[in-house]
Amino acid sequence: MSEAKIFRGYLASYKEINFIVNKGLGMTIRFTKMSGSGNDFIVIDNRVPVMDDDKKRDFVRRVCDRKMSVGADGVIFVENSERADIKWDFYNDDGSSAEMCGNGGRCLARYAVENKMAPTSMTLETLAGIIGAEVKGDIVKIKLTTPENLRQDIAVDLNGASFQVDSLNTGVPHAIVYADNVEDVNVKEAGNGIRFHSAFAPAGTNVNFVQKVGESALKIRTYERGVEDETLACGTGVVASALLSTLKNKVQPPVAVETQGGDILKVDFDLSSGLESAVVYLEGPARIAFEGTLVEY
Repeated sequence: MSEAKIFRGYLASYKEINFIVNKGLGMTIRFTKMSGSGNDFIVIDNRVPVMDDDKKRDFVRRVCDRKMSVGADGVIFVENSERADIKWDFYNDDGSSAEMCGNGGRCLARYAVENKMAPTSMTLETLAGIIGAEVKGDIVKIKLTTPENLRQDIAVDLNGASFQVDSLNTGVPHAIVYADNVEDVNVKEAGNGIRFHSAFAPAGTNVNFVQKVGESALKIRTYERGVEDETLACGTGVVASALLSTLKNKVQPPVAVETQGGDILKVDFDLSSGLESAVVYLEGPARIAFEGTLVEY
């Protein structure tokens, strides 16, 4: 038995769990693995604390490792809230905190309903503010915080290549690059360069490459800050892309956005009173992949 405290992300059998707990060799943590359009999360009920806050970041880095543990784009700890039905403490897979995650919010809402933590119409407390959610089976619709910090036509030069970038905060910061064909983009290389560019210092930004595929339809590929790679979907990125593309008169709401995970996410909003007062909704499937037990020993 290793002396190091390591969370091993396998589906432990009841016999293994009982042996470890009865012998005093360690502890167990129940979790649910969920996917929002290919953006995957480990969800843990922490309303009765199973882990101290100062241990979370290291735990997240290890449990999100796809080769050595469960693997995920992030971890959601479900907490009690005095302001909403429930609260979340969300971490990217590198252990960094994130103010908001659209697909994570949709997964959390379904998890809360499935586990009778909240009604089908609920409120969720995030670092970006209170958001609303409505669950109908595996389809979840969330009302996001008001977008802010609009910047357009930012010139970004990278290794001889020039990009014209729009930017918007939809809970977290997003940069948008319009492309003729997103499949031709080197998302990891270009995304990384823009993410760390001085134009978005010091916090950095998520980066989305967006292609118009219809009058009210987009296709998107996303480089996520914190994951530091392309992910199959990003809810707040989908929302930022739909809003910014509408401001550029490329599409009209409601906007259907195809993610790399293959799902179509629907973004609906009304900009008649201006972006600063827009009410924005994101809707799409939130799936339960599996449930299991993490064992620390």
